[in-house]
Amino acid sequence: MASPAIILIGTFFLVPLIMTFWISLHNWPLLGKHRFIGLDNYQRALNDPAFGTALKFTLLYTLVITPILFVLGLGLAMLVRRKVRAAGVFQSIFFMPVCIGFAAGSFLWLYLGQSQIGPLFDLLRRAGIVDRDSNIFAGMWTALLMVIAMVTWKVVGLQMLLLLSGLQSIPDEVVEAARIDGAGRWQSFLHITLPLLRPTLALVLVFSVAGSLLAFDQFFIMTGGGPSNQTITAVYSIYRNSFISFKLGYGAALSVFLMAILAVVSAFQMLLLRNTDHH
Repeated sequence: MASPAIILIGTFFLVPLIMTFWISLHNWPLLGKHRFIGLDNYQRALNDPAFGTALKFTLLYTLVITPILFVLGLGLAMLVRRKVRAAGVFQSIFFMPVCIGFAAGSFLWLYLGQSQIGPLFDLLRRAGIVDRDSNIFAGMWTALLMVIAMVTWKVVGLQMLLLLSGLQSIPDEVVEAARIDGAGRWQSFLHITLPLLRPTLALVLVFSVAGSLLAFDQFFIMTGGGPSNQTITAVYSIYRNSFISFKLGYGAALSVFLMAILAVVSAFQMLLLRNTDHH
């Protein structure tokens, strides 16, 4: 019964993974002869300042976006968890952007931030935050904040839904017992809710960090890597090396390198947030 799933995983995951590793050991141009060079591509990756800069920017983006998504997602989850008549309506509203693709969402926010026609830009100008001649995407930090705003709008609904499922799995009796014992809302949240929410937190953080480390669409569409190549992510760098410079062997090595980083970070998160209950 498991054989169809095993065949699918082998065909679409294991085989491409092995092929990527094999290509990374070669000088593999788009046209011409492939030449085995061993680990030279990996040594080059370690000494490549452009990929190092892209990796640092990716880590910066991950460190900024992850707590924003977590705090807002948990806040929205606790808000829609309340047993009020409109909770289901707001839950649907917050989740709606999740159904929109990253490319469509990126093009939408790119339009919203345009200095000539963007309603969001006009709102910021009326509030005195930017002037008429400004370009939100001309500065690294303003472009990054615009991308973060789009990703938050797009992804926070999924974080809310996952955290809401975790909150609903916490027995009401445990919370009520804590209140009877004199625990306030903040104490109940710190000592009851968060510890019982640990498995869900691990899942949400792994998804969030993995998605941030693999960010590409939003920067490709909204910033194009600019200004001055300051918003190039690790995946964007792999794309440039592989499909613009046609250095497929080097691009494959960068992919394996990024996959190793992602595996280490995910394993560390799972280790840090593992269930430490002893029975």
